[in-house]
This record gives sequence, C-alpha cells and structure tokens, in this order.
Amino acid sequence: MLQQARFTILLMTVLAVLTLLSACASKTAPEAEINPPAAATGVGTTDLSQQPDALGVGSQPVQSGPVADHEALAGLERVHFAYNQFTLEAPARVTLEQNAVFLRNNPALKVVIEGHCDERGSDEYNLALGERRAVAVKNYLVSLGIAADRLRVISYGEEMPLVAEANEEAWAKNRRAEFKAVR
Repeated sequence: MLQQARFTILLMTVLAVLTLLSACASKTAPEAEINPPAAATGVGTTDLSQQPDALGVGSQPVQSGPVADHEALAGLERVHFAYNQFTLEAPARVTLEQNAVFLRNNPALKVVIEGHCDERGSDEYNLALGERRAVAVKNYLVSLGIAADRLRVISYGEEMPLVAEANEEAWAKNRRAEFKAVR
C-alpha cells in the first residue's frame, strides 16, 4: 500500500512537471517552414546548425542594430544562403574552409558572425533565421578546428541589407553571413 502511494505521488509529480514545461515552451515556426526538405539533387548539404546548444550558442541574445566594437575584416569572405534556408551548400563550405585557414593563421583574432536575411518575412522570423544562419556558420568553423570562444553570433535579420532593392538578385545578395573583427 505504501509503495502504491509513493508511486502515485511520483507519477503525479512527473505529470505536473511535464504540464508546467509544456505550458512554458515558446512557440517557434515549424522546422519545415524554415528549412524545408531539399530536393534530391545529388549534392549533399550538411546542416550543422542543429547543434547550437552543444556549443553554447543558444544562450546568446539576438541583437539588432550596428555594434560599435565590430569592424569590417579583410581576409574573411561572406557566404550566401538559398531562400528561407540556413543550410550550408557546397560553395559556402568551400568559402568557410578558406576562412578557417585565415583564422588559423591569425589565432588572436576574435570574430562576430552576422546573420542577414532578405526583406521577405516578418521581423521576428528574419531575426531567428539570421541567427540560425550565423550559428550554422559558427558550427561549421568549429568543426574545422576553430575554437568556439573566438566566434560570436549576432542576427540583424533584414535590418542591414547589402543591396537596397526589391528583386531576386538583390534578395540573393542579402541572404548572407558576414564576418567582423571584435576590437
């Protein structure tokens, strides 16, 4: 009888905790909206952005607006993304491999990876997508041997377009991750 009472109390406690956790969960866009399955093209893409918590990135706040202690950095090339995607395609991975060589040759350099989007989508959605892009880039660089503590991420969403036009060519240029040195 005592064991059954303990079991009942334990079961009720677990149910209460699960109810509280589900009530506190934040609502996010379904993954299919942010990263729909790619068509079978024969070209593999690696989505390393699924590991942000393992690298401690998820705890960093998403910021908006220019940051005074970041400056443009020659030697690191920006990478671009497909519409509504944060996966790294082959050309982006090649660019990031070259950026990793530069970072290895400059071991004291700390970098902010800025995630950017085109103007389509809500501000909140684009901030989240920009962060996922920056996190994907960071995770890939970490997988190439760059220390995670040298890399920070920030999302500007659609707030800092590279090209201020509203057409496919401009939008493609605005979907990017850029690198800035931390002073």
